[in-house]
Amino acid sequence: MGAGTEPAEAPCDASEGRVYLDHNATTPLAPEAAQAVWDAMCQAWGNPSSSHPAGRKAKELIGSARESLARMVGGRPEDIVFTSGGTEANNMVIHTARRHFCESHGRPGDSRGTPHIVTSSVEHDSIRLPLEQLVKESLAEATFVAVSPRSGRAEVDDVLAAIRPTTCLVSIMLANNETGVIMPVAELSQRIHALNQRRAAEGLPRILVHTDAAQMVGKGRVDVRDLGVDYLTIVGHKFYGPRIGALYVRGPGTSTPLHPMVFGGGQERSFRPGTENTPMIAGLGQAAELVSKNWEAYEAHMQDVRDYLEARLEASFGKERIRLNSHFTGSKRLCNTSNFSILGPGLQGRRVLSCCKTLLASVGAACHSEKGDRPSSILLSCGIPYDVAQNALRLSVGRDTTRADVDVVVQDLVQAVAQLEQDRAL
Repeated sequence: MGAGTEPAEAPCDASEGRVYLDHNATTPLAPEAAQAVWDAMCQAWGNPSSSHPAGRKAKELIGSARESLARMVGGRPEDIVFTSGGTEANNMVIHTARRHFCESHGRPGDSRGTPHIVTSSVEHDSIRLPLEQLVKESLAEATFVAVSPRSGRAEVDDVLAAIRPTTCLVSIMLANNETGVIMPVAELSQRIHALNQRRAAEGLPRILVHTDAAQMVGKGRVDVRDLGVDYLTIVGHKFYGPRIGALYVRGPGTSTPLHPMVFGGGQERSFRPGTENTPMIAGLGQAAELVSKNWEAYEAHMQDVRDYLEARLEASFGKERIRLNSHFTGSKRLCNTSNFSILGPGLQGRRVLSCCKTLLASVGAACHSEKGDRPSSILLSCGIPYDVAQNALRLSVGRDTTRADVDVVVQDLVQAVAQLEQDRAL
């Protein structure tokens, strides 16, 4: 190899010969992003806080990546704060909202001074679990608004009905990772903005609005100006970038509060101190550039392949045996996501996948993979019957998935079901 400009040879792919349809869990690193990571490791290895040329080169690269992320979501570079990933970004928002309330409105020992947070019943664990912990420690109150079984969405009126005088944050994901249902975040933000104007006149705390956009970025339009949110979570490995993330904050520390969870050397304007991970940030910036330039083509391709998948499933198994769990009346969904059940006894999702020879997929969120045959709480929350939810599979196509891949996968599912039914008959 030459003087450090070419990436090392890639290791053998353990999934060679398989068809990967688990892109909602993670995506492969785009070659352009991998190259950006490698180039930064070799050429921008200086400490970004150093004033010499090696440090300035790293700092410039980080600045360029910040601009790329801002462009991708319609914000300003100064609104982007780099984080280790989506979990940290989500926790930072909750920590900020609670602390901001306590500093500006809280009264010690007074239940009316306990901050209240509203979210949905289908959020990622990095929203649900921090809230449950705060409730357990009597540091906050939380309402988990049920999604409508008709639409699969957290409906705006239901979210607004949960708001109290002490509400300081509403956090609703932009799109669900299991069903793919897109939530009405823009309308919710508009309504809360109007409500905040009335609350200010009454001396009540401002309600901050957050959306976790982990699943939506790279699969559809994401523009913070249209969404009207105060915070938006960005997760690199969901859009062919490295496993770090970022938090969009509309005017961090000025228009919108942001409190650090850790303290250190002052990096990221002291909102998120720690020596910056320049190579991963460079890769994230390159992944964002790809999204900005190509998201419409990505969306059209993935939707075509996803729709073809669902048509082939119904043609191969019969419409009466396929329940499309992500189809809800009046709701839009992610272009790449199909959650379905193959109906019949003994066809639990995990059992079907274990008999597949080609397909690599999940029954739901990867972070719930240890839960055995218990059906997804997300699907149950959406009104999917228990026995149907138990059989659920979540297939999420990617930028490079083809119709030929779908043909292979459907045939693989047909043989897996046939094997399970044969074993059951013995």
